[in-house]
Amino acid sequence: IVVDEMNDYYDVRIKEANLEILRQKAKEMNEKDGAMKRRLEIYIGDINDHDLMKSVFERENPDYVCHLAARAGVRPSIQDPLLYVRANVQGSTNMLNYSRDYNVKNIVVASSSSVYGESGSTFFSEAEDVNEPVSPYAATKRSVELISYTYHHLYNMNITNLRFFTVYGPRGRPDMAPFIFISRVTRGEEIEQYGDGSTSRDYTYIDDIVDGVIRAIDRPYPYQIFNLGKGSGTNLGEFIELIEKHVGKKANIKVMPAQPGDVPFTNADVSKARRLLGYEPHIPMEEGIIKTVAWFKETYGEDGEKMFG
Repeated sequence: IVVDEMNDYYDVRIKEANLEILRQKAKEMNEKDGAMKRRLEIYIGDINDHDLMKSVFERENPDYVCHLAARAGVRPSIQDPLLYVRANVQGSTNMLNYSRDYNVKNIVVASSSSVYGESGSTFFSEAEDVNEPVSPYAATKRSVELISYTYHHLYNMNITNLRFFTVYGPRGRPDMAPFIFISRVTRGEEIEQYGDGSTSRDYTYIDDIVDGVIRAIDRPYPYQIFNLGKGSGTNLGEFIELIEKHVGKKANIKVMPAQPGDVPFTNADVSKARRLLGYEPHIPMEEGIIKTVAWFKETYGEDGEKMFG
């Protein structure tokens, strides 16, 4: 069961294409089984729309909720913080209310490595104090973690928050650095490097993240927070070099000042997820870039000529 408001944060045609992939996959599964099972339902609407969500929960009666809906992005949240509060804090609180009212067995909520702010730790641990967020986006994600605990405490709900570390891969968001850099290097366009290239991110390939999400859904805990990352960082300079290598073109780099709200590095301690979820990231950075470049060229052409205008 999918609920998506299909907002225009990025090109809606990309989102529509992703939904079409789901529809085709459901159709293929039915054809393979020789049955017409009701495998997929897609509802277009806002999770803050109480009438819509009430009808969805009453019709579908889900046992499990995987709450990924949110406004993403550090820099846009600085420009319009109230939009992020409505989408992330109000939206998540509503999802917890619906889940309570309809007796959902386990709720998994997407959080973010952004909650760690300017942590000086070599590896970011769930045990750290994370009450000094440096962007409205990070503050909304930390707020949802706290509200989740409140709902667990008051209503004995099973709720797990997953702190995602810079997710990338095929069909990734087009506003994130992996997509932007692969796209622009492929097309011979200028890329903007913020800072001196020393900033580092724990880039985590989508397959590893999906594995962690499924494990969290299948393993209810009364209340938990887990990091989902690769467990090692890649600095921006090395990241660009990998893209140049596998795109097969040199990047045209414009060095820009560091951006407000950005943190110098992220690096996940995944030992807790390994211990309690059996989570184990398998895709190293270079392999992930190879896979992502291959998908981009297959989707948008060898020179990116099929990109949306």
